[in-house]
Amino acid sequence: MAKQDYYATLGVPREASGEDLKKAYRKLAMQYHPDRNPGDKQAEARFKEVNEAYDVLKDDQKRAAYDRFGHAAFEQGGGGAGPFGGGFDFSGAGGLGDIFDQMFGDFMGGGRRGGPRTRAGNDIRQSIEIDLAQAFTGTKASLRVPTRVACEACNGTGSEDKARPADTCPSCQGSGRIRAQQGFFLVERTCATCGGSGRVIRNPCRVCRGAGTVQRERSLQVSIPAGVEDGTRIRLPGEGEAGGRGSPPGDLYVHVAIRPHPIFQREQANIFLRVPLRMSLAALGGEIEVPAIDGSKAKVKVPPGTQTGDQFRLRGKGFSLLQSAARGDMFIQVAVETPQHLTRRQRELLEEFEAEAHQSEKHHPESEGFFAKVKEFFEGPRG
Repeated sequence: MAKQDYYATLGVPREASGEDLKKAYRKLAMQYHPDRNPGDKQAEARFKEVNEAYDVLKDDQKRAAYDRFGHAAFEQGGGGAGPFGGGFDFSGAGGLGDIFDQMFGDFMGGGRRGGPRTRAGNDIRQSIEIDLAQAFTGTKASLRVPTRVACEACNGTGSEDKARPADTCPSCQGSGRIRAQQGFFLVERTCATCGGSGRVIRNPCRVCRGAGTVQRERSLQVSIPAGVEDGTRIRLPGEGEAGGRGSPPGDLYVHVAIRPHPIFQREQANIFLRVPLRMSLAALGGEIEVPAIDGSKAKVKVPPGTQTGDQFRLRGKGFSLLQSAARGDMFIQVAVETPQHLTRRQRELLEEFEAEAHQSEKHHPESEGFFAKVKEFFEGPRG
């Protein structure tokens, strides 16, 4: 039986923050904990599923692997990835290690060839809200991003001594990896002494305590392209957290939300506008002027006898299609409005019209046809 999506298991969207994941996990873990459900096998299985999902998604590297390859990234035989983070490390020389590096090296901070692995900084997820007009034209939005930046005191080296920032790690001799024999396997793990960098700080920086990064808030300008849709994710390479001790930074992912508009509704590249129409104008026909999303005005001809629900199309008045010169259309949906608060004279004229209209089906063919069917329903078929 196929495993449930980890995000669905925790009941969170794919763009959920680390804090949202933690809250969802705590709630479900408390609900299905075996101590609260003694003897309940289904609760026990659910508890294991929740723990498995959280164990993967709470780790940035595992989460990146899961987002890209799904469950295959952690199942033996699933694309050659092996049990990711499950006690074995297949990034040793040759065989599965080469496959692992090819599959995951681009987002796990580089490969192991030619020296120790350099771990990139963490990616950052931010949300931004714009209005529909900004989504139409495109805009530049300002973001204040809490992140980690390179420590100025040590130039990101993590060392107080800039002339000699680090020494070769004595445990791994600068390789960043430790090999150990486990049964029939020669297992290679990240060096615990240097964290895989191959170097150790002799005199840690007093400001960043050897990390090479410090917590700061950065101001960024994000370009939102014209035609962007609600839920679009924009990637800004290198704008994430700084990597420790000179490692490359992560990326910034900006999730765009679009506020509802008071009069326009959008469906992909098309725009819909509901326009109330006077009963007299709908009956006699005429012309109306309506606003367009680009700020212009458009004139629409209303034919005599227009009914509620009739729709008029203005080609090319919708949204731009991303990476295309084409544009969607604008649809005018009319709703015939019954007049209220009539004067005596207006009421007399309508009563006179109604008396005459009742004598002919041509004025109201739909209602006449409907009531003819109602009459036949109650009287039964003839003959």
